[in-house]
Amino acid sequence: MLAIAILAAGKGTRMKSKLPKVLHHLAGKSLIDRVLSCTHELKPNRRLIVVGHQSNLVEDSLKNHQDLDFVLQHPQNGTGHAIQQLSQKLKGFNGELLVLNGDVPLIREETLKSLLKFHKESNASVTFLSASLDIPTGYGRVFTDESGLVKEIIEERDCTNEQRKTKLINAGIYCFDWQQLSDVLDSLSNQNSQNEIYLTDTISLLKKAVHFEVDNPFEIKGINDRFQLSECEHYIQEKLKSLWMSKGVSFVDPISCSLSEDSTFGIDVIIEPQTHVRGKCNIGNGCHLGPGSVITNSTLAENVLASHSFINEATIEKNTSIGPFAHIRPESNISKNSKIGNFVEIKKSFIGEGTKINHLSYVGDSALGKYINIGAGTITANFDGKNKHRTIIDDYSKTGANSVLVAPIKIGSHVTIGAGSTISKDIPDKSLVVERSKAIIRTKTD
Repeated sequence: MLAIAILAAGKGTRMKSKLPKVLHHLAGKSLIDRVLSCTHELKPNRRLIVVGHQSNLVEDSLKNHQDLDFVLQHPQNGTGHAIQQLSQKLKGFNGELLVLNGDVPLIREETLKSLLKFHKESNASVTFLSASLDIPTGYGRVFTDESGLVKEIIEERDCTNEQRKTKLINAGIYCFDWQQLSDVLDSLSNQNSQNEIYLTDTISLLKKAVHFEVDNPFEIKGINDRFQLSECEHYIQEKLKSLWMSKGVSFVDPISCSLSEDSTFGIDVIIEPQTHVRGKCNIGNGCHLGPGSVITNSTLAENVLASHSFINEATIEKNTSIGPFAHIRPESNISKNSKIGNFVEIKKSFIGEGTKINHLSYVGDSALGKYINIGAGTITANFDGKNKHRTIIDDYSKTGANSVLVAPIKIGSHVTIGAGSTISKDIPDKSLVVERSKAIIRTKTD
């Protein structure tokens, strides 16, 4: 049997943030979400989250995950103290306990599987991840005997100058035999420089301790401040962009762009500088994104152009041009061969095939048919001060410049609306409508 404990109680003082450290994001996912995501395929019998600082926020952020047990650590008195809090929850449990850290988000599922396998093959009381670092600053040092078994782990603050020269470090990820661990938990003390109860002190108390060295030390990098957060973000982005370039995506300036891991791209996609793809996006073949676009949780079919635009929770069909400087808001669907031009905002609307909204317009809560031409400055006035209302425009209709359509309203097909009109009544098919005030012209006198 396997239980997994994720330590997420810390405040993260060095982050200088009101947000708990484990809720900061990398490539669109919280740190603790990333750690949790690599545990699914391990098929654990139990998953426990040790919470403390702002525990309500951490628990609320994980409400969509199934089968999590939350354990409160108060006060936060070290990693050993955190594991002591599990004793009641794991009473009668017989198996391995895998201990992970909520602020080590780059750990891979494959590494954890290898750790578990090595632990079982070694018949050890505890197996932990280690790494050899040229600059081991900040990590506890690992000391072994002649046979390679681990004698002890000494936290950096408690090391002598000579001990600090050791390059083999403890990554803080452990696999314990739970029953053996539970027998020694009560023996831990806080007699150290930080007056905390260290989980590392169990190493010298258990029968057999071994370490498993990771191939890529960056995988076990912990995040304690904004600099380390930025380093990890850069690492993830480099991997993502390299992956998609190998699959046929071009980046004009990769370092200025960012991607999310949940997004997919077709071939011959071109991503211009300062373009960001966030959340879960599906980008079709031949799309041209940017420069300066932000696309979030949206689907773009093939050959979509999106320049200097924001697209959020929308669907854009093939051969459509968006921007420059357009804003496509949630629940919008733009059909194929359409044009949404500069300084146009679309909100919660359906735009039919071949329809053109070229400039300076707002279309909200609307359904537009095929091959409609929306003149510059056309506004759908959808809000009466209390409720939102729908605007419907049927196929092949046109609005002149500076038109206002006061919803709720239905404009029929093949309708032409004259420039400067304010329309507040339904218009039947094949109508020409002009509704504007008469100009008053007087001669000026000095």
